Amino acid sequence: MTGQKNEDWEYGLTLDREATTVATGPVMLGEGNFKYEVSGKNWGNLPDDWVYKEATAVAVNSNDQVYVFNRGTHPMIIFDRSGDVDSYWGDGVFANPHGVTIGPDDEVYCIDNGDSTIRKFTSDGKLLLTLGTPHKPSTKMSGEPFNRPTHLAIDKRTGELYVSDGYSNARVHKYAPDGQYLFSWGESGTGEGQFNIVHNIDTDKDGWVYVADRENHRIQVFSSDGKYETQWGNLSRAAAIYIDSRGDRELVYIGEYFCGLGTNDIGTDLGPRVTIMDTRGNLLGRAGHESYGEEPGRFYSPHGLAVDSHGDIYVAEVSWSDYGSRMDPPRELRSMQKLVKVN
Repeated sequence: MTGQKNEDWEYGLTLDREATTVATGPVMLGEGNFKYEVSGKNWGNLPDDWVYKEATAVAVNSNDQVYVFNRGTHPMIIFDRSGDVDSYWGDGVFANPHGVTIGPDDEVYCIDNGDSTIRKFTSDGKLLLTLGTPHKPSTKMSGEPFNRPTHLAIDKRTGELYVSDGYSNARVHKYAPDGQYLFSWGESGTGEGQFNIVHNIDTDKDGWVYVADRENHRIQVFSSDGKYETQWGNLSRAAAIYIDSRGDRELVYIGEYFCGLGTNDIGTDLGPRVTIMDTRGNLLGRAGHESYGEEPGRFYSPHGLAVDSHGDIYVAEVSWSDYGSRMDPPRELRSMQKLVKVN
């Protein structure tokens, strides 16, 4: 980073740190049974003339192929586990990539908050379904689908869809597997069943719906009919959520933004980090202790998460939007990390 001071008034952060040398070797993150080896550089072997700009979301299919939705050279890049590019698609399709979810048959749901749509594709990028009308958002805070939607979850039992409509609405919308609208719930606020940027969403194997209510610093849990059940606090701007249902015990991975302000920009245990919990809300482990930064073992803004069959975590971060674009001069930062499980 440059030594020139650049105030980020939206988040109250001071971006005035001197540049540091990023180590080339891996470092360790995590605690207890959740320890990971992580490299300090961008994950993924991009060709020399490609950039992420920023990786906004990531998903893993049944073959452990990694789909990175980004705002750079090609919006959807598919990697193998070692980080080599298998394919890419989506050029010229998206206004502003935001979220990605893999369906039960490896279909790919892409959430575009720039044109307020959700598009369903085959794994190789053939369009199957569009929810919403491109560039015709609903009225802001009307509760009607969609105004800058953020993410999509799929009921593992029924195939029903849940869309978090979070930046200019405060709603969750439910759809049948074929895209037929069913109902919605939620409103602006801080109470039970209210949202302040409903940012990410996922379901467990019993059909419970988990919502990352980012600016309320919590996860809220609902039944499949939208009834509030409980909430988890002690989180820092919970932005991303991914539920891994493959083992005997379901694991909930939560990506948290930094929530320190102003002179507290080097505060610890305030995010950004990845938190691992079970579906009862018990804390199992955390990866990340320091505040934001490019040094190995730190994050910027974990915006999307996915876990492969080996337990490795992929973290997509909106580092350009939150940090790089506000630097003097602006520059692209690391936005894609892989945390390799070591135990």
